[in-house]
Order: sequence, then structure tokens, then C-alpha cells
Amino acid sequence: MQWLKDIINWLCQPSILFTLMAIGFLAAVRIRVIWTKAALVAGGAVIVVFFLWSLQDPNFNLIVTKPDNVPITAMLFLVPFFLWLGMHLAYENDRRIARGDGPVEGGDGKDRILVWPDLVYTEMLCLIVCTVVLVVWSILLQAPIEEAANPSKSPNPSKAPWYFLGLQEMLVYFDPWLAGVVFPGLIIMGLMAIPFLDYNKKGNGYYTFRERQWEVTVFSFGFVVMWVMLIIYGTILRGPNWNFFGPYEFWDPHKLEPLVNVNLSEFIYVKGLGTGLPRFWLWREIWGVLLVLAYFGVIPPLLARSVFKRFYENMGFVRYNTMMFLLLAMAALPIKMYLRWLFNLKYIVAISEFFFNI
Repeated sequence: MQWLKDIINWLCQPSILFTLMAIGFLAAVRIRVIWTKAALVAGGAVIVVFFLWSLQDPNFNLIVTKPDNVPITAMLFLVPFFLWLGMHLAYENDRRIARGDGPVEGGDGKDRILVWPDLVYTEMLCLIVCTVVLVVWSILLQAPIEEAANPSKSPNPSKAPWYFLGLQEMLVYFDPWLAGVVFPGLIIMGLMAIPFLDYNKKGNGYYTFRERQWEVTVFSFGFVVMWVMLIIYGTILRGPNWNFFGPYEFWDPHKLEPLVNVNLSEFIYVKGLGTGLPRFWLWREIWGVLLVLAYFGVIPPLLARSVFKRFYENMGFVRYNTMMFLLLAMAALPIKMYLRWLFNLKYIVAISEFFFNI
């Protein structure tokens, strides 16, 4: 079955895998009627069998069974399961609402339970189960503790803890001030701003998709396709020298990938016009600066007059532009990823004189 492994390794190239994930997610949203039904045991069984078969490969086994990577391995199953569960409950509620029965969570109160003792009792059982799982986990798996830091022997690859691998992967495409400060801050601020930006009052307190298609799709896409995929990239596909490797590919530390990182100004002046770079930083980076300003300044009003006209009318000027800034900032990540993968573009704006790079 080496031919199948070769195909999977090829499909796991970053640009191909991310494209397939994005298309697959949007297609799954369109055909949610099929996969949100309860009878999905067969599909889950196929995934488990395929995973067990993959464990027979020594390279794949070495990656997913590493103590550091066990949470990621569990996430590969838990995230799809809870995504399916939420969409399944939303689908059932949408059917009830279409019939005029109302959502399950908004019943007449006969099926409601008390916090004490019912809810607290259930939470106590969950606490006991989780404690047992963690104790067994700590006994069966060795703690991933290595020797004291040795400047003469650096790990290759040197990776952050799994919950920071998404940020570490973002450092490949953005400067540290953006990937480590601005974008994490925008994520937190964006999540805090959602209640103030959301004008759609439907779906509060119950699962639904039909009444909140835009909100659920955007949030799920940002979490599953973008954030979870960055963690998978950093865990499974990033090997020695931070090169990409297929899941069944040997992590060869001597693998060399000739990458020539080129800035936008070099594309324009050196490759396009055939001249040298201007010495003054403003003339050198003026095209990148104008492109960034147009990205954040021109796209929102254009969309407000066309595709997002209803959003602008319902949200108003301030809320609409706040939402668009957050959306464009989120979209900047996959845009920059594709530019790096396909054209080796490093920075759109590279002002080294002030340590300002985008």
C-alpha cells in the first residue's frame, strides 16, 4: 500500500491540504443534511480503522505516539466529533422550527432539571472520570521532560508546546510583532466583541444553523480550518529544519528545500522593472503600503455596497467596519500563507529601518 501513502503524502503538501480542507468544510456545510444525521457510526468506524492502519507505518507511529503529540492525536477525533454533535443538534432543532414546534431547549419546562442536585451530581461524575483518565494517562505515558537546556545541542525541530504550535506556525508567515502580539490580541478582542457586533438575536440559548448560518460558518471556519490546521501543521507535518514532511515520510534532517524568500518590493523593482531597490524606505515600500491600505480601506465600503449591504444596513457604520476589520485580519493569514507557499513571498511591506514588516 505504499502507493496510497505516497498519494497521501502528496495531498498533505501545505497548499493542497489547506485548499482541500477549506473546500471540504464549505461543501460539508452545504450538504449538512446528509452527515448531521444520527446514523454516522460507519463513517467514524472507517476513520478509526484508517488511523489504526496508519499506526503500522513507523514514521507515522513515531509522530502520533510521542507524549507531546498525544493531545493532538486525541484532537483529531474530538474536534470532528463535537463539530458533528453540534451540527446534529442544530439540524434537529431546524427541523422542529420548520414544523412550528420550536427548539428542544425552548420547551414548556417539563424536561428541565434543577442545578442542585441534578447538574452538580453530573458535574461531579464528570470530574471523577476526568481525574481517572488523567491519572491513567500520567502512569502509562512518560512525561515529555528532556534534559536541561544545552546550547551546544538544540532540538531539531525545536517546537513549542502543542497549544502554542499554531502561533509558532504563524511566525513563518508574519513578523513576531504580528504573529505573537497583534493577531492573538485580535483573536481575544474579536471574541469579546462578538456580543456587541451580533445583531441577529435568533439562536440564543439553543442550537441552530439555519437561523445563524453566517455566524456559525465563519466561526467554525476560523477555528477548524485555520486554527486547528495550524496546530496539525506544526505537530505532524513540520519536521527537522522546520521543513514540511508527509505523515508517512521519514524526517530526514539533511533534507534541503531551496527557498528564496522575496519581498514584494523586490518582485516589483528587481524582477518586474529590472532596476535596483530605491534607497529611501518609503519609495521602496510604497507599493506594499498602498496595497495594505487598500486591503483594509477599500474592500469594506465596496462590500457594503454589494455583498454585505444587508450587514451594513443592520449593523451601522461603526459595527460594520469593526466586523470587516476583524474578518480581513483573519483572511490575511491564509492569504499570506498562499503567497509564501506559491511565490515564496516573505513580506508585503519590509521596512527593516524601523523593524516594521508585514
